[in-house]
Amino acid sequence: MSAGLWILLGVFTLVAVLGAPLGLSMLAAGFAYMVATHQDVGLVVDQTMNGLYNSYLLIAVPLFIFVANVMHASGVIERLLGFGSAMVGHLPGGLAQVNVVSNLIFSGMSGSAVADASGPGLVVARMMTREGRYPRGFAAATSVVSATLGPLMPTSIPMIFYALIANASVGAMFLGGLVPAALMALALMSVIAIIARRRGFPREPRVPWSAMPAIFGRALAPLALPVILLGLIYSGVTTPTEAAAIAASYALVLAFVVYRTLKPAQLLDVMGETVKATAMITLIMSGAFVFNYAVANEGVPHLIQATLLSWKLTPTQFLLIVDLLMLFLAIVLDEVTILLVIVPLIVPVAQGLGIDLVHFGIVVVLNMMVGLTLPPHGLLLFVMAGLTGTPLSEIFREVPPFIVAMLGIVLAVTFFPDLALWLPLMAGMVHN
Repeated sequence: MSAGLWILLGVFTLVAVLGAPLGLSMLAAGFAYMVATHQDVGLVVDQTMNGLYNSYLLIAVPLFIFVANVMHASGVIERLLGFGSAMVGHLPGGLAQVNVVSNLIFSGMSGSAVADASGPGLVVARMMTREGRYPRGFAAATSVVSATLGPLMPTSIPMIFYALIANASVGAMFLGGLVPAALMALALMSVIAIIARRRGFPREPRVPWSAMPAIFGRALAPLALPVILLGLIYSGVTTPTEAAAIAASYALVLAFVVYRTLKPAQLLDVMGETVKATAMITLIMSGAFVFNYAVANEGVPHLIQATLLSWKLTPTQFLLIVDLLMLFLAIVLDEVTILLVIVPLIVPVAQGLGIDLVHFGIVVVLNMMVGLTLPPHGLLLFVMAGLTGTPLSEIFREVPPFIVAMLGIVLAVTFFPDLALWLPLMAGMVHN
């Protein structure tokens, strides 16, 4: 490696170890690289500004974050939980099943695993541990794994970033995630049913059919949001960014006009939380753009591509390597950093091997979601432990069966591309 590359990696590691956010670590490393290689340090600003302001698609990210925060603050989660309980609460491990279904529904409004964990995941975990009905480790673990469903569904923020990087269709990515998300939900619910029967966990009372219309009616407006979004995008009426703006307006109408559960003072808090989350993502993106410039300037992408291609891998062998790489990286890095720094290095290799970029993107996102649940450093484990006050050791003991089931879905999508491509093919968004 050249001296410049050693300096880039050394400064990044040092600043990260000292506790700085990853975005600042990458910016510091990029700045040090510019100085060491006698380049104009103004390139740091140039790369950041060009990366952030040259993409109309990126505007969708803060809008979807805003939608999730409005829905959370306006009490929509309770309506969705009521609907989920009516649908699956009577199954073995009732509330744990509700956890999965509620996260699957709420994911159509958030697109973020952390948002799902801190929204419906936290609410259901508290319901499960009330009066000692479920062990707190099991309750937290089900919230952790259920939160991974969000980024597999439409409005997925990781899919938006991937589409930007790989020049793939956002609409095709959203459609491509639906079948894997459904399979993942069924796998998690099956594990819950098996554990519930073995450990004698309770079921919720079955809701009579006569009460179902009223329950469905209470949840209809928020349930309609994902359908409206998909309809707007796939009909060609709006771009994903414009659909995100309509979703934000729809959320405000629900909160202020339909339900009247959100006060103007609370809206300021919602906007503040949205700005914080957006600023955090923007900082990471800024650092990633500069870091990527330095890495590309050193010829690292070409070296990685040449090395992988020299191994004469089949598409399936390459995807299995990507599975392992993404799982490992997701343990130590957040998903935005992986998408912006690592994925651009391997997308050209996938293209060179003839792998459909929508299929490749779904495989990448699936692996990152599983990585967020892996002990000892999976991000969602720490998020849920902090929110619920549950010791990490108790969550660690409960997650392995779920991880095995999730890895099974990852391998299924890896070996059978049609699981991700069937719906985009039917919609004419990808071609054989």
